[in-house]
Amino acid sequence: MNPAPLALIAELTHRCPLHCVYCSNPVELQARENELDTPTWLRVFREAAAMGVLQVDLSGGEPLARADLEQLVAGARIAKLYVNLITSGIGLNETRLDALVHAGLDHLQLSLQDVDETAADEIAGTRAHAHKLALARMVRSRNVALTLNIVVHRKNLGRLDEMIALAEELSVQRLEIANVQYYGWALANREALLPTRDQLQQSIKTVKAAQERLKGRMRINFVVPDYYATFPKACMGGWGRKMILLDPAGRALPCHSAGIIPGLQFDNVREHPLAWIWEHSAAFREFRGEEWMPEPCRSCDRRTQDFGGCRCQALLIAGDAKATDPVCSLAPTRPLIDAALQRINSNPESEPPATTREFLYRINPASSAATSKPKDSFQQVS
Repeated sequence: MNPAPLALIAELTHRCPLHCVYCSNPVELQARENELDTPTWLRVFREAAAMGVLQVDLSGGEPLARADLEQLVAGARIAKLYVNLITSGIGLNETRLDALVHAGLDHLQLSLQDVDETAADEIAGTRAHAHKLALARMVRSRNVALTLNIVVHRKNLGRLDEMIALAEELSVQRLEIANVQYYGWALANREALLPTRDQLQQSIKTVKAAQERLKGRMRINFVVPDYYATFPKACMGGWGRKMILLDPAGRALPCHSAGIIPGLQFDNVREHPLAWIWEHSAAFREFRGEEWMPEPCRSCDRRTQDFGGCRCQALLIAGDAKATDPVCSLAPTRPLIDAALQRINSNPESEPPATTREFLYRINPASSAATSKPKDSFQQVS
């Protein structure tokens, strides 16, 4: 029997008012009419708690787009889950914030696109930055924990000092500085987003200095772009080991991007209990353990630490979900990563299109969906 997952990531909706170019939602999104209804989500929360799950992360898209969000928070809290809301803040005012806190919200994770208002609004595709700052101050005056998540990339890493200063000004308990991870829309926009090696090295120095200076006052996590790593991250703590994610339609996935892997059938909580899916779903068993591993993973001493790395990244870059994660220095396909880094570092001044919307629509003119959602699968470096 597999140990229970620590957390349930509940993607309540793929609807979102933002249009971020690094959106990690699937390119093909679940429509509103396919979303799970309130009673089903409440039943799932009870099942999760019965399994031993400790925390539910209410995510999206933008979870505030759900009119029943307060009811979902209350139901999760009644089930004795720690309730974390991951949000852009759009759609949240003082009245609704108080209602969510009253319903039992424990923690709010608020995303920012930048500290510069013009740049932040351009990335978001709407005027949102000023509202987010006001919201952060409202949250700090309530009995709810606050994490500030700032997504960084080549175009804004130069403002890292200002980002840390803003978090200090807002007196947040936790700051997550999250480099873009290259899935979904972010992979399509990688050439304009991936930082240079010099930028990354300088940002690590800046973060380490701030961590030391603010020790005991604010926790700072730094999420690196794993293209520069020697070894891959243990994505989601290992496939089907620590996390279970439900998309808005109720499909259960081992990670945010698993739906792109061909040949996997993702069971749905409309048809199966959550515990059955965790234990018996073929998709969750596909990459558990070590039997599936190719060389050099199978004989590598790190196989119990990184579990072969990210299956989705292996598919997207190497073309095979069973391949060693290409970011690994031992992977046969590592030259593909090195080639991307060479392009970025030899032409660091390449510019994206003039506006975020133009940038996004050049990839897929039919798309109108994106999200500023931060991801819990990010690699954390202290």
